Amino acid sequence: MSIGRTRAVSLVGLDGAVVEVEADLGAGLPAFMIIGLPDASLGEARDRVRAAASNAGCALPARKLTVNLSPASLPKHGSSFDLAIAMASLAAYDLVSPSSVEGVVHIGELGLDGRLRPVDGVLPAVLAARRAGAGVVMVPTDNADEASLVPGIRVVAAAGLRDAAVWHGAALTLDPVEPIMRPRPAPRDDGGADLADVIGNADAVEALVVAAAGGHHLLMVGPPGAGKSMLAARLPGLLPDLDVDAALEVSSVRSLSGEAVGGRLETRPPFEAPHHTCSAAALVGGGSGVLRPGAASRASRGVLFLDEAPEFAQTVLDCLRQPLESGEAVIHRSRAVARFPARFQLVAAANPCPCGQYGARDGDCTCSPHQRRRYLAKLSGPLVDRIDIQLRVARISSAQFRLAESSEVLTTSAARARVEEARRRAGARLAGTPWRLSAEVPGTWLRSSERRLAVTDTVPVDRALETGALTMRGYDRVLRVAWTLADLDGVDRPERSHVARALGLRRSL
Repeated sequence: MSIGRTRAVSLVGLDGAVVEVEADLGAGLPAFMIIGLPDASLGEARDRVRAAASNAGCALPARKLTVNLSPASLPKHGSSFDLAIAMASLAAYDLVSPSSVEGVVHIGELGLDGRLRPVDGVLPAVLAARRAGAGVVMVPTDNADEASLVPGIRVVAAAGLRDAAVWHGAALTLDPVEPIMRPRPAPRDDGGADLADVIGNADAVEALVVAAAGGHHLLMVGPPGAGKSMLAARLPGLLPDLDVDAALEVSSVRSLSGEAVGGRLETRPPFEAPHHTCSAAALVGGGSGVLRPGAASRASRGVLFLDEAPEFAQTVLDCLRQPLESGEAVIHRSRAVARFPARFQLVAAANPCPCGQYGARDGDCTCSPHQRRRYLAKLSGPLVDRIDIQLRVARISSAQFRLAESSEVLTTSAARARVEEARRRAGARLAGTPWRLSAEVPGTWLRSSERRLAVTDTVPVDRALETGALTMRGYDRVLRVAWTLADLDGVDRPERSHVARALGLRRSL
């Protein structure tokens, strides 16, 4: 009786666990059994492995073969276990070196012709393997560049099962095959969008800079044509490049979502704009079987834009409450709990009423006050209370249009320089803490004795709290925006003018 062992990776969300794959070639009627809590797609691996091994020239014997995935209590899903199952089985048959196979983590799906197909989630899987102490990982050729983004681990690319067997010492001649490659998507193009394209609306432009500098959430309400979507599309351009950790996180989510990552990390903040008909699973993640990240996770470290926010189902919007507070989306299922990063900036745009003309200079609104209240009430109070900046955006008049054309405009590059300087000041102030942006700082830290503002400076926000115009959460969020305004102005602490401006940005609706 011979046993072959190797390792694979099981992903639950972005968290990966190394799984030991054991293959036992024993006496008995020919059979191929996979045990250890596999799902349906993983259970089908027995047919893929047998056919692939036969067509690759290293057929498995017609004997009883039992494959165990350990720990057995951990749910396993997907086809990425195919290569590990095949190599453990060949090691049990002594066709390859058992010691060589045991020292490598194998990730990949097998085609019936013996070639290796690329799989999703290779980047987080290799990260999990490195954290578990693995030194070598074998992946399909198409996934090699993506796996090589993880430092400190050797990546071996294999085009097919025969190549993998030869690498592990099989006495076979190397028969080169054409690797299976996925089409590479075209690079993202923002169309040259620049903040200078926004004509007028100086208050909205300044609010956008404040949101970018502090990582604050933003709600814009205004009639159609006021420029809400244009402003939101230019917010990612104001954000600085991602650092290495954030870039790894963004690229890992993209890999798990099935998007091609290639040989370089994504250094620009992502931008996601889901349609208002999307489901809760599409927005925050989930699905049946394999849990996938939603738009909120794909927008992590970037911008999540909800255009026509009141048109989203209210139950879908309310799913954002927990990610807005914790910075992660937690998906609970009976067998597993998946965690996805969701540290995004929320930008929501809404019309002031169903017809959209309420408050417009030349608009003729036909909605009753009850209809207007009911329309905006689709954005629940608890959700709106978590949005730092709430801004009314108006259409510009012809006079403002001509005046704006002749005046100096703020470009994206100039605004990003202001944002980077403000973030540098915030980073220096928050050095030694787990936070880097004003929007991440808890209220208790802002109201501590060392950082508490003078009573004369907080008069506006204190009065709003006393009259019930602000909740305690809203009070803290006003203070966060005030600190961001101080960073933009280059002063060490917010003054009364900064607190008043922050309160105005929150109550401008």
